[in-house]
Amino acid sequence: MNASKLPDLVGRYRECAVLDELLTAPRAGEPRVRVLRGEAGMGKSVLLEYAAARASHMTVTRAQGVEADMELPYASLHQLCAPFLAQVDELPAPQRDALRVAFGTAAGDPPDRFLVGLAVLTLLTRASENRTVLVLVDDAQWLDQVSLQTLGFVARRLLAEAVAMVFAVRDPEGEGVLTHLPETWIGGLDAASAAQLLEATVSGRLDRQVRDRFVAEMHGNPLALLEFSRGRTAAELAYGLDSCTSPHPRGAVSNRLERDFAERLGSLPRPTRTLLLITAAEPVGDAGLLTRAAASLGITPDTTPARTAGLIDLRGFLRFRHPLVRSAVYHQAGIEERRAVHRALAAATDPALDPDRRAWHAAQAASGPDEEVAAGLERAADRARQRGGIAAEAVLLERAAQLTPDPWSRGRRAVAAAETHFAAADPDRATEQATLAELCPLSSLDRARLARLRARILFARSRSDEAAPLLLEAAAQFTAAGSPLAPLTYLGAINAAIFAGTVHGPTGAPAAAAAARASGAPPSGSEAADLLLDGVAAILTEDHESGLTALRRALHLLAQEELPTREATMRWLLLVPVALEAFIHHAWDLHAWDTLATRAVRLARDIGALGELPPALIYAGGVHIHYGDFAEAARMIDEADAIAAATGHAPHTYASLVLAAWRGDADAAAHIVEDARAGALRRGEVSLLGAMGYIQGVLFNGLARYDEALAAAQSAIDHDGFNFRGLSLVEHIEAATRCGRHDEARASLARLLDLTRATDSGWAAGVGARSRALLAEDDEADALYRTALEEFGRGGVTVELARTHLLYGEWLRRNRRPAQAREHLRTAFDMFDGMRAAAFAERARRELTATGEHVRTRATTPSGALTPQESQIATLAAEGMTNARIGAELFISPHTVEWHLRKVYAKLGINSRRALPDALAGAPGADGRPRRERRTAADRIHAPSRAAGTPGPWLTVVPRTAGARTAMDDGARSGARSGRFRTTHR
Repeated sequence: MNASKLPDLVGRYRECAVLDELLTAPRAGEPRVRVLRGEAGMGKSVLLEYAAARASHMTVTRAQGVEADMELPYASLHQLCAPFLAQVDELPAPQRDALRVAFGTAAGDPPDRFLVGLAVLTLLTRASENRTVLVLVDDAQWLDQVSLQTLGFVARRLLAEAVAMVFAVRDPEGEGVLTHLPETWIGGLDAASAAQLLEATVSGRLDRQVRDRFVAEMHGNPLALLEFSRGRTAAELAYGLDSCTSPHPRGAVSNRLERDFAERLGSLPRPTRTLLLITAAEPVGDAGLLTRAAASLGITPDTTPARTAGLIDLRGFLRFRHPLVRSAVYHQAGIEERRAVHRALAAATDPALDPDRRAWHAAQAASGPDEEVAAGLERAADRARQRGGIAAEAVLLERAAQLTPDPWSRGRRAVAAAETHFAAADPDRATEQATLAELCPLSSLDRARLARLRARILFARSRSDEAAPLLLEAAAQFTAAGSPLAPLTYLGAINAAIFAGTVHGPTGAPAAAAAARASGAPPSGSEAADLLLDGVAAILTEDHESGLTALRRALHLLAQEELPTREATMRWLLLVPVALEAFIHHAWDLHAWDTLATRAVRLARDIGALGELPPALIYAGGVHIHYGDFAEAARMIDEADAIAAATGHAPHTYASLVLAAWRGDADAAAHIVEDARAGALRRGEVSLLGAMGYIQGVLFNGLARYDEALAAAQSAIDHDGFNFRGLSLVEHIEAATRCGRHDEARASLARLLDLTRATDSGWAAGVGARSRALLAEDDEADALYRTALEEFGRGGVTVELARTHLLYGEWLRRNRRPAQAREHLRTAFDMFDGMRAAAFAERARRELTATGEHVRTRATTPSGALTPQESQIATLAAEGMTNARIGAELFISPHTVEWHLRKVYAKLGINSRRALPDALAGAPGADGRPRRERRTAADRIHAPSRAAGTPGPWLTVVPRTAGARTAMDDGARSGARSGRFRTTHR
């Protein structure tokens, strides 16, 4: 699109300077994005025209938000991408397919909106390779929701691309729109500039006092100054606004402007007003459609009177001079006039080419219930869902329910609308539709769906213990109706009870589990989901043996299950967190954790599910924490938080807390813990108090502040009834023995052994043996520590292996066996120092010093260390991936990849990709250690030695037990592309 003529602007020097800077070469790493925010009439649209005029050397593309177009998914995005659609076929296949489905040019699974965003980012980036692209979006507050979300995602991912974006947002309607992007507030003109603008538009000499009064009453609003003075002489303005023809001198300036436009409409011929109404009701601006609709109403298009009144201009097509004119035209018309126009537009719209817009116009034309129209809206809602427009789907279903004459069908559609509003993150409208549904007769299945929705809304707003009983009731109704939704609803009820921290009584997690086991619920259609429910319910009802058996069977299915469609993959991604919590906290199976987390990351990347990718990365990061690879864990947490920020989700503070605790960073952990604790109490998420207690138990045990560790771990045990109980008991036992409170330690040991007795994992056996050793004497303690080392080696839990070396070394020193003590303490120090677990490393250093050994302090971190993202990009590039493939995997553009690589080259002192593999081998990572020293703990534990029978460098004391196998060894371990680590095993 060519740049337009440079408009004359008065008093906008600061704003023009902002845009000028944006359009020139950007500073390195700074995105070329700006949101112009202000009230109606302040000149935001004119500033966009200024930017377009200044962009003569750029390709300019536009999108215009229109209030009547808000519910048509991807309508605005399609408008913006129109100049580049010929290049869609050149996109990577997943992006190409997602964009085609979103724009309705191909059929397929509903695309993830963030994958669509990545496709748009790639499309704009490729278009900018020859010429910078300027994206101008006016009235962004009126874009359809999914287009707005997508463009916000694109704007947040711009970094090194030759793409600039400028949005205009009207306040107060646009409050909350495109927040967290750089913005400029467009206020009223200063008094001098406003006076200059007014004097330039009024014929005759304007008295200074009259001028100043007029300027003050218009609050410096440029459009108001121009429009209220249009066609009026200085004499007519002599007494200010009260003498103007407007009968509404008071109120908001934008309201007065709209009323002024409406008054001008009154003087137009009726055919012209009808033509303008047709244009206002159909924002696409299709000249053929407008002509057909006008003809059906007996109108001969004549725009001259409207142009004379200053309401429209013609730049190749009929266009309103300002959005307020469109609003005035539409709202000034009577309801029957609007219905007639929508009826004409529906008849003129091709049902094959644009069935959704036809259905929407038919709905706007309806004067009462109409099943044919309602059914058309329901079909349009289904098409919106298939295109990923969930917000549009919800609105279309809501309108369909309103127009449905049959009360049973109306109730069914209202339930569907409520569910879809909730899925679109609009619980208030979901509640409204749920209330309407309750007024209709409902089938037993719809009543169950409504009960489940009410519970989910309640649970989303606060982790209230009222949600679990509602979900149990819904699950029972699903069971009675024979619905496959019953098992998943029982899982939801158990999960709600766990999060609320409810253990005892009829609303507790064990009670929910018992109800699920006794329900006789029909199969869900997913054997893995059914086995997962069986396993979790059995564990909660103290049937650990059968519960763990069911979980192991579920693991095999979850690891191997074929997922032929995107919807099947999404169901898997939503199910796997429940499975992970069970395997982590009850099966104590780090390899199963690794299997599922690695697959979750890979699947989320494969389908572009950015909503599900951050939690998957967090779980994978937790695996690396326990493998002792804190740098890789930090990279995953950083990536998760970056994606969460780009997609508008909250960061995952829990993972950062666990990492801070193991690193021994007391200051960082203390701040995050208090914020998390306050949030947990505010939301009623009592179970998180258990997590906070466990985290502080690790932190304070590492710092040797055992009294505080004891109190924290006890708090966790008191508050948590399911997830963190076992881990908290481990911390409690160590702290209690160090504080000399052996009776408390023995009581916790008994509970821990009861929790782990049915588990055959190395992790469970290791914590049991080590905890027993803390309370044992002489030879028994010695044997138990050795058993714990062997079991932790078998389980692959490197942080606990290092910790056991530390505790064993401490015990040996106190039992006057300094030579043996030094061996284990040295191993513990080397492991913890290598991980950067500072507190535990300091404990080991002090103990070593007490044996008479001098401990070398580690070097400071080089200033040129690679950041986590630089390290990740460099690794992928060293493995031979192109910039395009790296960008697709990390949801950034190839230009951003290249920008990061240039920084990597500078830090490593190289100038090409060919030098990356060798340079990375000795490059400092985010933790300051050379990468050659940062093989993952899994590699160290599982990799076969170069010489047969030679143990690995960290297993000089306890090699892996021959024949010890877990689900991971049976082939369940996924390829490591998604998790960014490599493991091999025998």
